Amino acid sequence: MTSFGDISVQRSFMDSRWIIPDADQNAVERMARKHDLPEIIARLLVLRNIAEDKADEFLFPTLKSHFPNPSTMAGMDDFARDVAEAIMNGTKLGIFGDFDVDGATSTAILLRFFRHLGLDVPFYIPDRIEEGYGPNVNAFRSLKEQGVEYVLICDCGVTAFDVLVEGKKLGLKIAVLDHHEPEAELPAIDHVIDPKRVDDNSGLDMLAACGVVFMACVAINKELRERGYYKDKNITEAPLRDWLDLVGLGTVCDMVPLTGANRLFVRFGFKQMAARQNEGIKALLEVAQIEKEPSTYHAGFALGPRINAGSRIHQANLGARLLSTVDAEEALNLAWELDDCNKKRQAIQAEMLNEAISMVEDKALDQSDVILVGDENWHPGLSGLVAGRIKEKYGKPAVAITYAKNEKGEREGRGSGRSIAGFNMGGTFHEAKDKGILKAGGGHKMAAGFTISPDKIDEFHQFLNESYAVQMANVDVSDERLIDAVLSVSGASLSMLKTIECHFGPFGQDNPEPVFLFHNVRLYSVDVVGTDHVRAMIGDWEGGSRMKCIAFKAKDTKMGRAFLQSGYDKPFHIAGHLKINEWQGRESVEMHIIDAVHAMNVAERDTLSA
Repeated sequence: MTSFGDISVQRSFMDSRWIIPDADQNAVERMARKHDLPEIIARLLVLRNIAEDKADEFLFPTLKSHFPNPSTMAGMDDFARDVAEAIMNGTKLGIFGDFDVDGATSTAILLRFFRHLGLDVPFYIPDRIEEGYGPNVNAFRSLKEQGVEYVLICDCGVTAFDVLVEGKKLGLKIAVLDHHEPEAELPAIDHVIDPKRVDDNSGLDMLAACGVVFMACVAINKELRERGYYKDKNITEAPLRDWLDLVGLGTVCDMVPLTGANRLFVRFGFKQMAARQNEGIKALLEVAQIEKEPSTYHAGFALGPRINAGSRIHQANLGARLLSTVDAEEALNLAWELDDCNKKRQAIQAEMLNEAISMVEDKALDQSDVILVGDENWHPGLSGLVAGRIKEKYGKPAVAITYAKNEKGEREGRGSGRSIAGFNMGGTFHEAKDKGILKAGGGHKMAAGFTISPDKIDEFHQFLNESYAVQMANVDVSDERLIDAVLSVSGASLSMLKTIECHFGPFGQDNPEPVFLFHNVRLYSVDVVGTDHVRAMIGDWEGGSRMKCIAFKAKDTKMGRAFLQSGYDKPFHIAGHLKINEWQGRESVEMHIIDAVHAMNVAERDTLSA
């Protein structure tokens, strides 16, 4: 248990233990003086272990000074030379892209690049339900029938050994541009570009596939320039910077760390997105009714789900088509089609989630370390979303399994898992595949997918629980809430928040949005808005200005009930994120509450209840 003045919390309304780290005040003061920063910014930098000599790069990255060198990536120069030579020799290129947002943006970047070069390049996005994840032989055959000689695979393929061998047997040249965890041995194909290769020393392992693809385009562009391609063809160089909006979008939606090059790509990508030059993104913003400058929030909760929705109901190529088109009318039609797909997806997902929760409750599945649910009638394209919601509800790793027939007509389970800190889901699936429990499996630490024979499911669940016990043996699984700074309501100014957003954003994985604590506050005008959100005004106990705040989906939680039952004389400590609220042309600071606790006698309690 840690303290900050009189604040000391072991268990909040959201069952969290609050951690308020002590920043080295001397380091904070040095950082503030050296870089002429407000103390709050200096504190955040120190807490995130940003070295003094790296602060400018973190706060003020520029494309000119901080853009990474593609040549540092293992195999990139050879790949770029090979593709440039193929282009100049008239070799027919083709693209195979994954069906998620990262795959769609990666495919769209390549399509825009090659079309600028005057090339007609076929592309193939697999059906999420019928074909599943990764390259397949039928896709290779389809591309070959269209005259393709050289296939670039985006956002998948680095562990698809058998399928890639079949592609080579068809006479295709193949290059994989991926960012998933490879095995020690790489596929025997022409090129593998993946910053997670053991021999890659670029330090770019944070990249999403769209970032890897963008770096590849930069390398190919350089090679073409040096070979005189643009001069000979009398065309301008590819406007690569114009496509950073696609890199930023794919990076945010794939939830990779927003550090290093990713931070650069997202910051400048969203500036580019605000210009609305990409007809597909422009149409999607219109359909989603986003009129102001798009943010990472919009990408994650409005744009990404719509792009993904097509693949969830048998229209996997809609996202890549939308993001690569230059026709405004086509873009708007595709955006509305994706919006319709998303509404259908939401309805199906809600029904699946209700059934999954009932399954967990009726069978006490939440008593297992790893929750596993599945149903014959569930939609195969929504297992990951259901697993994510189950994980959020029960605070445990969750796996959801659906069923479909493979290319041989055999029934198989297709599942997705979502994890918690400390349990490597992707690595566990890899191990299960190596042991013969899974037909296929892998992904990230926090999210992964697999294919399984139905008769192996019980063995798989047992393996998951055993792996969890080993991996989590020395991990503290109590929910900790990190508090970045303690403020007063009166001290939370609009200028302070804009300074934080300007210098510290964009926020995401490994660069979380700061959590601020308001201590000893009064609640005013508490009520329910919408179906289950709790809103209020808060003010310092001693009086002064007040601030709007809202706790989303909190009505039936301990926190929500405590707020609704509170009186004017009950002080609270409240933690959350600060946001800029715009209303009728005026801006103000409001808080999105994520946790709270009664303020009275907090330090004396071992546990707190609503």
